[in-house]
Amino acid sequence: MGPVNWVAVVAAGLAALVFGLVWHGPAARRAGQVVLAGALLLLTSAMMGHMFARVGAATLAVKPWLYFMMSGGLALAFVAPALAIGEARGGASAGAVLRGALFWIASYLVMGTVFWLFKA
Repeated sequence: MGPVNWVAVVAAGLAALVFGLVWHGPAARRAGQVVLAGALLLLTSAMMGHMFARVGAATLAVKPWLYFMMSGGLALAFVAPALAIGEARGGASAGAVLRGALFWIASYLVMGTVFWLFKA
């Protein structure tokens, strides 16, 4: 396993937070929610950084699509379905469930892009 690129971890978490603030608009900008979201996205990006470190820089250099396949795949196969089930059980409309799922897929792809840019 290679070293975790902690600069990329922080940058990916911040990029996802900014993306979320833009996606959700002014309603999502309450200080407490932003701090909590930032902390949770940092946790997510730290796990993603560990995942990329396990794959290794040499493999990622010859297979750069893994940044997007792995980050997007996590969201597509695990995060979005789990949250969509929770939202649907809570009575959210199909449109709201779809928007929520799309947000998380896009957010994870933003993080994957940051890791790719940093060649983490």
